[in-house]
Amino acid sequence: MMIVDICIKNLSSCNHRLYSLPSFVNSVRSFSLWSMKKVPDLESALSRNRRWIVNNQIKNIILRCPNQVVTVKYLQKKFKTLDLQGKALNWLKKYPCCFEVYLENNEHYCRLTKPMISLVEEEVYVREMQEPVFAERLVKLLMMSRNQRLNVVKLNEFKRNFGFPDDYIIRLVPKYPDTFRLVNYSGRKSSMEIELVSWKPELAVSVVEASAQKQGTDPCFSGCLPLTWVKSRERFDEFNATPYISPYLDPKGIEEGSKEKEKRIVGLIHELLSLTLWKKMSIVKLGHFRREFCLPEKLNVLLLKHPGIFYVSNKYQIYTVLLREAYNGSELIEKDPLVIVKDKFGELMQEGLHEYNQRRHLVNLEKRKKKGILPVRSEKSEYGRTEISDQDDSGDKLGGIFDPEERKRFYRLVFDDAK
Repeated sequence: MMIVDICIKNLSSCNHRLYSLPSFVNSVRSFSLWSMKKVPDLESALSRNRRWIVNNQIKNIILRCPNQVVTVKYLQKKFKTLDLQGKALNWLKKYPCCFEVYLENNEHYCRLTKPMISLVEEEVYVREMQEPVFAERLVKLLMMSRNQRLNVVKLNEFKRNFGFPDDYIIRLVPKYPDTFRLVNYSGRKSSMEIELVSWKPELAVSVVEASAQKQGTDPCFSGCLPLTWVKSRERFDEFNATPYISPYLDPKGIEEGSKEKEKRIVGLIHELLSLTLWKKMSIVKLGHFRREFCLPEKLNVLLLKHPGIFYVSNKYQIYTVLLREAYNGSELIEKDPLVIVKDKFGELMQEGLHEYNQRRHLVNLEKRKKKGILPVRSEKSEYGRTEISDQDDSGDKLGGIFDPEERKRFYRLVFDDAK
């Protein structure tokens, strides 16, 4: 009994010291700040982008290599930077419609397939056509910033969010000398900034204001909350009842900590997300522009106060804020032309994984036959889909990847993290 009493005392003493540590209290406090009820559809939208992002990065690596061919060994070294584990060869073989792997002189090489090259060319064409749109987005970003200037190094972190090409500094800035200019007031390389030369009043209209003008109503936010969230809906209605403040309005006259200040910040983040391709953004990256956009220090707290407007997720341990009204289920309501091209990339990934799974199933079936194990016919395969019979494949009816329901099942499979 004495030993038990001593153990209990020591344990309680340890617990007391643990809870008295500031770091522990802060971690518990920060954890509680991030608590938000998960929405499966929006979580699915984020996981879908994840697979696309990884393969897009592999595509870019291949395009930068001589003759657009890379060794699998080299890609294996890049896997850590892509936050991937396992063998690169196995990953590439899962997407035979995207990546062509071949053996030469006992070395595995990888290049893009013809359909993939065709998509790359289409993406280049769309980017060229969208150049005026990119210029307008950059103008809007500069007009929302405090001094109509943004740091080039920081902006580079956002360039893919807004669809900007890698060489947007060389391509856009010189082409619009009456709109942009590069400045460096401190003289340091990292202090290079893009500055707005002239204010564009016709572009200083937010998405919320443009929508209100079409409907002939006062500008206000759209709330996307379940009917059961009664208190949250009440708070949203109360917040929405106050006048809307444009993110393009000069914030200098607005009192710090006031409701007007909060209204403007919410409007600014709403506008920033509206300008992105996927209507979402990393909160960490957004925090890098705290000074430029006059954002609060505890940005996460502000975002969580408005669940009807923003959805905060910790998918892949990366805090992301997503614009709720931009999605219908897991699909974007309005898609940028670049997003449409990227969706085609996703379809190609799906088609390749379908082919890979069918091939793997046949190999496993052959192994079982050799071992004398008779295959058991069932309605569902191990991949969670209906088996396709010989009759279905040989008939006039288009089945397999051309069947809408089949494509949906495999679209879920291609972006399922558990696979």
